[in-house]
Amino acid sequence: MAKQSIFGRISTLVRANINSLLDSAEDPQKMIDQLVRDYTNSIADAEAAIAETIGNLRLLERDHEEDLQAAKDWGNKALAASRKADELRAAGNTADADKFDSLAKIALQRQIGEERDARTAEPTIAAQTEIVDKLKTGLNGMKEKLGELKSKRSELLARAKVAEAQTKVQDAVSSINVLDPTSELGRFEDKVRRQEALAQGKVELAASSLDAQFESLDDLGELTEVEARLAELKAGGSAPRAAIEGS
Repeated sequence: MAKQSIFGRISTLVRANINSLLDSAEDPQKMIDQLVRDYTNSIADAEAAIAETIGNLRLLERDHEEDLQAAKDWGNKALAASRKADELRAAGNTADADKFDSLAKIALQRQIGEERDARTAEPTIAAQTEIVDKLKTGLNGMKEKLGELKSKRSELLARAKVAEAQTKVQDAVSSINVLDPTSELGRFEDKVRRQEALAQGKVELAASSLDAQFESLDDLGELTEVEARLAELKAGGSAPRAAIEGS
């Protein structure tokens, strides 16, 4: 994945307003889980890209150091050749002196080439260093966002558990509401009342039967009195006492 693409993704994710995203989500829990996955994957991609970029930067820096060192070495060789030429010329050996001066010129040309290569690499090194710094900063920002997301997820899970517990408690309280005729206690109370009414009915029925029995006894007594008076009439031929007493 290109460094610019990674840098763009890092910038987008770092600037993301997590609270706003969660507020607008239909299911915050699913949204936050997806964001955690996105940030985790992007961090892994960013770390790989940064590692590659840093590796390339270090190669450029080593090449630059080698160019600078080579330029220094060629400069020393040019100086040594020039001094040797001066010694030979002072000794009257012009031919050998010219030869060493030529070597000094070649060394100077090599020095100039190495210096040119070093200068050419410097803007690239500076640009790569800036990119690495920005990527590192962005990566740290993404890691902070990921930590924030995980904290938000823990907070949401805790709130969900509290809400679930509150719902269960409320459901339990509602189920034992004695004023609610549909509750278990309400139905049990209604059953007891019906049993009490049935028992009362049986009591009243029993009392009614007892009164009837006593009434039959009264009737029986009256019939017995009639029989006695009839027997008296038959025996004595006189009128019943109650009739005589009443005449």
